Amino acid sequence: MGIVEPLAQVGVGDLHHAAFGFVAHPLHRGFGGEAAAHRLGDPFEPAAVGGEHAVGLDDVAVLAGAEAAVQKVRDETRSRMMQITEPYLRERLFDLEDLANRLQQILAGQEPGVAAADAPAEFILVAHAMGPAELLDYASRRIKALVLEEGSPTAHVAIVARAFDIPVVGRVAEATTRIDNGDTVIVDGDHGQVLIRPRADIEQGVAATVAARNRRRAYYDTLRDTPAVTRDGVSIRLLLNAGLLLDLAQLPATGAEGVGLFRTEIPLLTRHAFPDVADQTEFYRRAYEQVDGRPIVFRTLDIGGDKVLPYLAHTVEENPAMGWRAIRIGLDRPAMLRQQLRALLRAAGGRDLYVKFPMIAEIAELEEARALLDKEVARLATEGREPPRSISIGVMLEVPSLLWQLPALLERVDFLSIGTNDLAQFLYACDRGNPRLADRYDLLSAPMLALFRQVIAECRSANKPLSMCGEMAGTPIEAMVLIALGFRTLSLAATAVGPVKAMTQSLDAGVFAGYLDEIGQRPDHSLRRWIEAYARDHAVAV
Repeated sequence: MGIVEPLAQVGVGDLHHAAFGFVAHPLHRGFGGEAAAHRLGDPFEPAAVGGEHAVGLDDVAVLAGAEAAVQKVRDETRSRMMQITEPYLRERLFDLEDLANRLQQILAGQEPGVAAADAPAEFILVAHAMGPAELLDYASRRIKALVLEEGSPTAHVAIVARAFDIPVVGRVAEATTRIDNGDTVIVDGDHGQVLIRPRADIEQGVAATVAARNRRRAYYDTLRDTPAVTRDGVSIRLLLNAGLLLDLAQLPATGAEGVGLFRTEIPLLTRHAFPDVADQTEFYRRAYEQVDGRPIVFRTLDIGGDKVLPYLAHTVEENPAMGWRAIRIGLDRPAMLRQQLRALLRAAGGRDLYVKFPMIAEIAELEEARALLDKEVARLATEGREPPRSISIGVMLEVPSLLWQLPALLERVDFLSIGTNDLAQFLYACDRGNPRLADRYDLLSAPMLALFRQVIAECRSANKPLSMCGEMAGTPIEAMVLIALGFRTLSLAATAVGPVKAMTQSLDAGVFAGYLDEIGQRPDHSLRRWIEAYARDHAVAV
């Protein structure tokens, strides 16, 4: 996410915090949910908070015992869970510590988030672990970067940090003990590096790098109103990936043509209860207002896996990425999915509604989801509400089983989107949250490129729009490959629009496509070094 200016003051706290994962609804009141929701620009109205932290003199002895009990359970559970090696389950330990820490703060008569109020105006935050609500406590101040001893790229805090354009580096051993308040620290989110008390010459070198980065950003700003067209005349449609209203606020500044993926579950991660239809409708209506007539594609709730809602009952799964999540939850809990679809239909009155379903593994699941949508469309008519101007239904291609159902699938959808994050881990049987496997497989490999070619050919044959909305679309070197293969719509993070547009304008897609054909059958682990060499030799801005 970029190198942070090196002279920011460091804020260090013994913060054993992490994502809200398993917080029960009654306990979550008073744990910062209300403030977090409003800072996200979330119109969902949480329950009122007040009077719950008042402590009288007669309560002191009881609370002292309660604090000890919380600490005892915390220590015992931590000892057991530290024996677990599975990354996802280990991350749930942070959820437990978050709950325990906030309970102890309240039992001690303190408001959660007090440390944030004591932080300087600009600082790098160093903590053991942290969750999205805690990060929001600090986000109103100018936090420059986040350094964590624990955590992973799939943690909820990383999602919120990206929305605020805050660099994050996790798994930094002993960070809270090795870094002192007031230390100079350099955080390089691009390369996952943290430099503590660097020498003056290193500071100067990083300052030069930051200055160069700022010049590149200024150049990207000049491209905002220019078309994303390759040197040989291929037009590329660049859309945003978003999940918060503050993401949508960046749309005009990026020059993106709309929103290709709105992750509807993101605003729910810091809430304490599932919003009703009226609250959801108001939220989606505000999203429509933010895009100001541009298209916006809503993905139905992709919860489960590493995005556990604290108020939704669930069980620990051995392999949560392949477990009860996304459309599987929606079809097993149809009332929840129908409420979301009802809200989307109401908010879209008089506008175009684009909705896509995640984690579809077979056509039968799509048919079941469409049947629920049809019921809500009929309900809308009986209520006399204004219907959407049009309704377009799509599917996220994330489960490889769909590759053998594409012709029949494309007869039933209006568009198709590829989500590379899940598709790659399922294709290679490779847990994307496991650091030991982080470099095991590469998206720029012959099997992945062959898969993309197949999907592109099927969509062209069926005359159905295809987009790429995975992380792959936001990396210039990988987006270069996608364009050469035949993708014409890319959906990416706001910060990636400028770099990808610059790459597009410097690329001759036809010439590079021929080169890809030449190297596409190589048995190499990855084709990346060949592609990078081509970019260097042909002055492609990657």
